[in-house]
Amino acid sequence: MRRFLSTLNKNAERWALLVFYVLLVSTMAVEVIRREVFSYSSIWGEEIVRYSFIYLAWIGAASAVRERAHIRIDVIMHYVPPTVKTLIYILGDLVMFAVAAVALYWSFETVKVSWEFGSVSHGLRVSMVWFLAAVPIGFALMIFRLSQSLLRDVQDLLAGRPVYEGDKLFD
Repeated sequence: MRRFLSTLNKNAERWALLVFYVLLVSTMAVEVIRREVFSYSSIWGEEIVRYSFIYLAWIGAASAVRERAHIRIDVIMHYVPPTVKTLIYILGDLVMFAVAAVALYWSFETVKVSWEFGSVSHGLRVSMVWFLAAVPIGFALMIFRLSQSLLRDVQDLLAGRPVYEGDKLFD
């Protein structure tokens, strides 16, 4: 069980991203063929692509938090000692945690209103709650990953290890 949870912790976002990406690409390919070959398109295809992209973006944002892959300006990080660097990362994660917590709260309001009024999508005729839930799910995942990051950074600080900076894109 522990190995399963470890694998899930390491790859959950990747698997979800793969599912939504395959759904997006395959639906888009089918819709392009239908439009160009048969001169016919459907509204449900556009909705599936749109909502898959939304889930892809929010789950991808949570995955980027885990890997410290968000765009950042880190010029100053090359000139400060390791302890200060760790403290800067902790401060950044705390600020991002606060913003994500507020955004999570307010994103639930939208889902709640959609639930109360029973709004449905135009093409799929599915409750909009499933699509609007992408935002709170994304922020909840971000909060979870930020908590893990903060714990890791504090442990690194106390142990005197260098802070995890994520993979470099251009080195």
